[in-house]
Amino acid sequence: MSKINPYVRILTLIEKHLENKGVSYVAKASYKRDPFKILVSCILSLRTKDKITEKASKYLFRVVKKPKDLLKYSQTQLEKLIYPVGFYRNKAKILKDIGRRLVSRYGGKVPDKEEILLSFKGVGRKTSNLVLGLGFGIPAICVDTHVHRVSNRLGWARTTSPYDTEEHLKKIIPSRYWIRLNTILVAFGQSVCTPVSPWCSQCRVGKYCKKVGVRRSR
Repeated sequence: MSKINPYVRILTLIEKHLENKGVSYVAKASYKRDPFKILVSCILSLRTKDKITEKASKYLFRVVKKPKDLLKYSQTQLEKLIYPVGFYRNKAKILKDIGRRLVSRYGGKVPDKEEILLSFKGVGRKTSNLVLGLGFGIPAICVDTHVHRVSNRLGWARTTSPYDTEEHLKKIIPSRYWIRLNTILVAFGQSVCTPVSPWCSQCRVGKYCKKVGVRRSR
């Protein structure tokens, strides 16, 4: 019998503990595996709370279902559609540009290549990996602030940047878990392993956690 990867064991315990609570809206959008909606939702989610992202995304997707639909609206109209997400003016400009490029260069479809996705203005590694993983089922680790913090707090990594965290996690987590890792650790980081005063008393993986940087817990 093969030995169970210790990191996978902890990840599975966290997943069971969460019991489907606290899953972000971007992850929910993946249930229909629509790369375009995941791309747009992720852009809207940057520096924006999940509840606002969900509300704005649902409102936008009532009229924008494909990249070509973005071209039907002026930037000002898009701003009104996605308000009150953070930096909504800049995000409306980004969405307008993405719509043009997807229609003119890629036949109205979101490409499944990392280097192409990263060439779009406003799309970084986090967004690119989320689209590849949740949208296309291509193994990729999306590292946001929660994944970066939780990975270091648990003692899985000793890194100072999301990029370094991503590269390290690729070495210790089997690729078949890469896509799920973000959804699990984001929900965990939002509901249990919070930035300030994490709920260590309620955490089921406390005995496996090194609690790096934790000065006060609940």
